Amino acid sequence: MKVLLTGSRGMVGKNIMNNKLASEFNIYNPSRDELDLRNKKDVYKYLEKINPDLIIHAAGKVGGIGANILQPYEFLYENLELNMNIISCALDIGVKKLINLASSCIYPKDESGNLSEEMILRGGLEPTNEGYALAKIAALRMCEYASAKNVNVHYKTLIPCNLYGPNDDFELKTAHLVPAIISKIHFAKMNNLKTVEIWGDGNARREFMYVEDLANIILRAVKDFDKLPNLMNIGLGHDNSILQYYETVAKVVKWDGDFRFDLTKPVGMRRKLLNIDKQKDLGYIAEHTLDFGIEKTYDFYRRSFFS
Repeated sequence: MKVLLTGSRGMVGKNIMNNKLASEFNIYNPSRDELDLRNKKDVYKYLEKINPDLIIHAAGKVGGIGANILQPYEFLYENLELNMNIISCALDIGVKKLINLASSCIYPKDESGNLSEEMILRGGLEPTNEGYALAKIAALRMCEYASAKNVNVHYKTLIPCNLYGPNDDFELKTAHLVPAIISKIHFAKMNNLKTVEIWGDGNARREFMYVEDLANIILRAVKDFDKLPNLMNIGLGHDNSILQYYETVAKVVKWDGDFRFDLTKPVGMRRKLLNIDKQKDLGYIAEHTLDFGIEKTYDFYRRSFFS
């Protein structure tokens, strides 16, 4: 099968390419220099040239809560542009199968646990990442409309929970929660700091999947494409508090300091736990425990930045 993978230089894309199942497909994984998804003419020409059997759309402008607060326009505009270009050109070229990756931030901010696919657009979005969420919702709907427009087209969306792992962004200004925690606690250990700051009271809860598990599920979904529902959450089925993530990283890093809570900082949704009934029906499960995933991620971080 000829597969186009967008976003192949991002965390999810790199882990897809490194997965053992990737060798079962002929995967095209262009860099941004080879294919700029913001240029619709180039996207059309590239798709026309390779004529893929299936597209995995994993590209996007991503960042943590701080970056999203500072750049809502950029997160909305750039993600809208590249999402619309790849989906519309795929439809025009006649690509029959597409797997679009969304995000759990598309769910209403006032919902908490057991977030099921039917809840999308049933309430207001979390303001701290609204721009990114709006772009993801637009792409999801465009996939649904494209599939309805042409009976031979099947564009489906997977909605992963939060992610962490190898090839993540560890820069504090742009990082998501887990890599930011790793950077902060490693810095504290190396500099003999006794305290690390946590935004909020530490009680907000998040569901984080180790990215290698997601990559494995995505490639299994390619093989099982005809069995996939049009919209499906991908997660663990359980979550942890922000404080528990800090404590797990501290244990792995072997730092024994204390935490200080800054209640003036934003924390986003108080809880964001996905309903994964559809995922479980297909037999897809995450294999990594939190401790094991953090250990592997911290090992990657040290080898990549300090070896």
